Amino acid sequence: MILLGLASAVAWGAGDFGGGTLARRAPVLGVVTGTQLIGMVFALGVAMLRGEPAPQGMDLVWSAACGVCGVFGITALYRGLAVGRMGVVAPVTGILAALIPVTVGFATEGVPAPAVMLGIVAALAAVVLVTRAPAHDDGRSSGLTWALLAGTAIGLFNVCIGQLSDAGAFGPLVVIRLIQAAVLGVLLLVTRPAWRVETAFYGRLLVVGLLDMAGNAAFIFATQAGQLAIASVLSSLYPVVTVMLAIVLLRERLSRSHVAGIVLTAAAIVLIGAGTATP
Repeated sequence: MILLGLASAVAWGAGDFGGGTLARRAPVLGVVTGTQLIGMVFALGVAMLRGEPAPQGMDLVWSAACGVCGVFGITALYRGLAVGRMGVVAPVTGILAALIPVTVGFATEGVPAPAVMLGIVAALAAVVLVTRAPAHDDGRSSGLTWALLAGTAIGLFNVCIGQLSDAGAFGPLVVIRLIQAAVLGVLLLVTRPAWRVETAFYGRLLVVGLLDMAGNAAFIFATQAGQLAIASVLSSLYPVVTVMLAIVLLRERLSRSHVAGIVLTAAAIVLIGAGTATP
């Protein structure tokens, strides 16, 4: 379960970096629509090869809920990564994506362990440190608002996806992607924004779509193998991957406060996971 959770973190982190940088050069809704369609085709093919049944009953309901939360979460995240600083958007989103499922676990399973409480305090401190990082001379905003929206939606997505049964993983992902495509279609019809992605970006779009789908699949398998809270905090380590890629490939310079916040983010997620795993 630990390896599956970490695999989802690596796939999501790399996918978010690719999606965020692509969204700086192409319309956000076009990038999200393309990646979701790619993921749907891939999930459908794998579900058919595995012989997974179509989701039924509550699995269908939870899959639909995942689709709604997921489309708003990934759109807000890509938008934040496109217009803001990855060193702010990724950690704040990751904290919320970890805290919301853990909080739901608290409400249904009782008082948290001391390590979890310490992790929550560390997470809140990390938010302050990251968002107080001084502005840089590139004129780019922090993207905090988009990060808060993305983190909340992705956290709810994690809660919903954790309610799925063990009947399959790729069948529900097909439904999730169908719902997301429908929501995006309505948004495109109502707002009529620019959305077409140039053919030169199709290769990158394919890679991002496959990484996002791989992360989702690994997360579902992780929740089926263990507790939702533990899988959530492990997968929420993805901002570390995103930020490291931003530092290496985009040469983003981070202040000491910023770096401390990112490090504290990782520490908070680890503490929450360790405390949740304690009997």
